[in-house]
Amino acid sequence: MSVRNEIINLRNRMAQEIIGQEEILERILVAVLSNGNLLVEGLPGLAKTRAIKALANNIDGSYGRIQFTPDLASSDITGKEVVHHEDGQARPTFKFMPGPIFNNIVLADEINRAPSKTQNALLEAMEERQVTVAAQAYKMPKLFMVMATMNPSTQQGVFPLPEAQKDRFLMHVTVDYPDEDAEANIIKLVRGEQNQVQAEKEALPPVSQDTIFAARGEIDHVQVPEHVLKYMVDFIFMTRYPERINYELKSYISVGASPRGSLGLDKAVRSYAWLKGDAVVDIGHVQAMVKAILRHRIMLTERALKNKVTTDELIDDILEKLVVPKVA
Repeated sequence: MSVRNEIINLRNRMAQEIIGQEEILERILVAVLSNGNLLVEGLPGLAKTRAIKALANNIDGSYGRIQFTPDLASSDITGKEVVHHEDGQARPTFKFMPGPIFNNIVLADEINRAPSKTQNALLEAMEERQVTVAAQAYKMPKLFMVMATMNPSTQQGVFPLPEAQKDRFLMHVTVDYPDEDAEANIIKLVRGEQNQVQAEKEALPPVSQDTIFAARGEIDHVQVPEHVLKYMVDFIFMTRYPERINYELKSYISVGASPRGSLGLDKAVRSYAWLKGDAVVDIGHVQAMVKAILRHRIMLTERALKNKVTTDELIDDILEKLVVPKVA
C-alpha cells in the first residue's frame, strides 16, 4: 500500500469517530503532515477534543492531555525538578520529572481558560521542539505536535491568546454546528459506542510514525509553480498593505501576516495538494487553505472590532479582489 493510501485510510478511520466535521479532520491531517501545531475554536460540545483524540487513537505514539484552568501552573505542563534521594549518597540530588508536554500528540484543552503566563509554557516546545527547565534543555519526540482547543472569546472566563502564542500555530480552524443528517448520525454513533460495536475498528493496527515521516518526505517534492508562489506572496502582502486594494480594507487591518505566515502557507498548501493526490500546487489549493493559515495572524483595528468585522470577511474580500497571476 502506498504512503498516501495509508494516510487516506487514517482519515477514513478518524471519520468513523467524527461525523459532520470533515473539514477539521482534513485540517488535522494537514497539520500533522506539515509538522505544525493546530488551534481549533468552537463552542463546547462540537467534538473538538474528540477529533484530536481520534488522531491520537489511530497513530502509533503517546498522547498527553492538559486541561487548562486558571490555577494551572507552568510546571504542570513542562514538568519540574524534584528532590531525589539515592541510596548511599549523603546529599539529595534533583531529578527532572517530565510533564505531559513530552508526548507525540499533546492536547491543550480549552487553552484560553488559563492566563497568558501559563499559556507561554508551550511556546518553546511548539517552536523549538524542546523545553528548558533549570537551564537544562530537554528535547521533544521526533513526532510532536500541539493541538489546542479554544472557546470563543465571547464566553465568560476566557483569557486572550497572546499574539506570540497564536503565531506558533500553523492553522486556526473554526468548528460550527453539524447539519440535521449529521446530528442524527452522531446520536447513532454514540449509541453504538455505548453498545460496544466499535471492537472491530479498535482492533485495527495504528498508523506508524514512519508512515508520517515518509509522507512528509513525499510532500517535500510537491512543486509550487512561480505564478502560484507569486499569488501566495501577493496575498500576504495585501494583509500588510491593504491600501493596495482600497482604504476601506486598510481601516480594518492594523497588522498583517508575518513571514511565518508565508512559510506556514507554503507548507500547508503542499501538504493539502499531496493529500488531494496532486504533485503540483495550484491556485485552488491556496484559496482552500488561506483562511486557516491567516485568520489568527491578521490583527484588527478598533473600527473593525466596533463594526464586528471578522478576519474571515477580510480574507474573503482579498480573495475576491486579488488578481490571479498569469501562468508563465
